Amino acid sequence: MRPFLLLCLIGLHASTIALAEPDTAPSVERVIEQGALPDAAVSYLVQDVADGRVLLARHARVARAPGSTIKLLTTYAALDELGPAYTFHTRARTSAPIAAGVLHGDLYLQGGGDPYLTLERWWRFAAELRATGLRTIRGDVVIDDHAYSLPAADPAAFDGHPNRPYNVLPNALMVNFQSIDFRIVADPRTQRVRVSAIPWPVNFRIDDRIRLIGGRCSGAGDRIDYAVASAARDHVVFSGTLSARCKPIEITHAVMRAPQYAFGTFAALWRELGGRIRGGLRIGATPPGAGTLLDFESAPLADLVKLTDKYSNNLMAREIFLALGAARFGAPATLAKGVAAVEDWARARAIPLDGLVLDNGSGLSRRTRVSAETLAALLRTAYHGRYAPEFLASLPLAGIDGTLREHLRETPPGAVRLKTGHIDDASAVAGYVTTHGQTYVLVSMINDPRVATGAAERVHQALVDWVLAHR
Repeated sequence: MRPFLLLCLIGLHASTIALAEPDTAPSVERVIEQGALPDAAVSYLVQDVADGRVLLARHARVARAPGSTIKLLTTYAALDELGPAYTFHTRARTSAPIAAGVLHGDLYLQGGGDPYLTLERWWRFAAELRATGLRTIRGDVVIDDHAYSLPAADPAAFDGHPNRPYNVLPNALMVNFQSIDFRIVADPRTQRVRVSAIPWPVNFRIDDRIRLIGGRCSGAGDRIDYAVASAARDHVVFSGTLSARCKPIEITHAVMRAPQYAFGTFAALWRELGGRIRGGLRIGATPPGAGTLLDFESAPLADLVKLTDKYSNNLMAREIFLALGAARFGAPATLAKGVAAVEDWARARAIPLDGLVLDNGSGLSRRTRVSAETLAALLRTAYHGRYAPEFLASLPLAGIDGTLREHLRETPPGAVRLKTGHIDDASAVAGYVTTHGQTYVLVSMINDPRVATGAAERVHQALVDWVLAHR
C-alpha cells in the first residue's frame, strides 16, 4: 500500500511534481510557428488529473496575464472555504416606530455583497418588505454599503469605457449590475423616436433628442449618439438621427452610481407596489440596535459560482473575492483581505504561488499574473476536492454553453470543460479534457499582440485536439 499512498499524495499536491518540460507535440508546434508566436510568449501544461503525470509542458512556471481564467482561483477557493450553501444577506432595517403601515423615520437598506441581486430579485425584496404591512416611509431611504471599504476608483481606468457593464465597480449593495437596458424605437405613426429604459429609476432622466428621418437604415439613418450629461451620472442625452425603417435598437449601459441606482430602482418598485416614500436618498451606516424588517437571502454560492464562471462575470467574481476576505478577516471587506484570504487558502493546499498577482480576483486587470503550473495545481486540487461536482458544473462546456457555446463545437459533447480568458494581448484557457475514460488538466496561456489575429485560439484548439487524440 505504501507506493500507492505515496502516488496519491503526489497527485494531490501538484507543487511537488517536477516540471521537466516533456517533449512537445509536433502538431501544436506547427500551429505556434504558423501564428508567428514567439517561444517566450507561450505557456501550456497538460497533466493527468489522477496522478499528476505531465504530458506536455512549455514555460509552465512563467507568470502571465491570465484574463478571466484567474476566476477559477477565486471561485474554487470560495466554494472550498465558504461552502456551496453559503449565502449573502440584504437587509431592510429601522430604529423608528411603525404604526398602521407607516414608518415614522428612516428605512435603512443594508447591503451584504450579494453578487446577483438582479432586478427580479430586487422586486422580490421590495415585495416581501411590502408584505410585512409597511406602506409609507415618512423618512429617508438610507443606503448602507459600509460592508465594503474600497478605495475610490475610476470605472474608465481599465479601457476608457466607463459605461460598459463589465467595468462596474463592486459595491456592497449592488443592484442589477448597475445596468439599464435602453430600447430605441422609430415610430413612423407619431413621427418620433422613443427611448425607454428598463429599469427606469425615479432619479434618472433621459433626454431624447433623436430625430426621425426617411431613407435607408444606414449612414445618416442610423447615427445615434449617447452622452452622460451630469456629474451625478443621473442624466443621459440621446441625439442623432434614425430612419423609420430601422428595427428597434437595444443597448445596455451602466450609468448611475451604485447607491443612487439602488435607491432609484427601489423607489420605483415601491411605488409600483402601492407604497409611498416621503423622504429622499441618504447614504450612511445603519444605527446600532436597529431592528430588522426583512432579511433577504441570496442564491447559494454554488449557483453564484456557476453564473460567474460560465459567463465570465467580472463583477460577481470581484464580489465573491471580497466576501472571502471578509469571511476570513472580518468586515469591512477590502481588496487586501481578499488577496490574503485566497493566498492563505492556496498555501494550505500546497498550490504554488510563485509570481502570483491577484489584484481584484476577476482578471479584469493589467496587473494580474499567474503561471500555468499554479492554475493546473488548482484544477487538480479542485478535481479531487469535496466540492468537485459544484466546481466542474461551473465550467463552460465546449460547443454547448457559457463562453464556449460557439467554440470548439466539433469536440465530443461534454468532453471539454474550459474557462476562457481574454484581455488585450492575452488569451488563455484552463480546465479539463476527458477522453478514452481519462481526464486531463489543460492550461494554455499566450501573451503577445498576435493574440488579436486569432493565433492564440488556434493554439488552444491544437492542444485540445492533441489531448482528445491521446491514449
